[in-house]
Amino acid sequence: MKQSEVRELSVAELQEELGKSRKAYSDLKMAHAVSPLENPIQLRTVRRSIARI
Repeated sequence: MKQSEVRELSVAELQEELGKSRKAYSDLKMAHAVSPLENPIQLRTVRRSIARI
């Protein structure tokens, strides 16, 4: 999610997106712990998206 997209969202939408992103990040971490991800850069991308939100 880009910074310009984040600015357009309301507080409720941001909280919802944050919850979804955190869930996606934890799912990716678990999948990566079990077997290496095909694209480990996804972890960094989701983590940075969480920081933007």
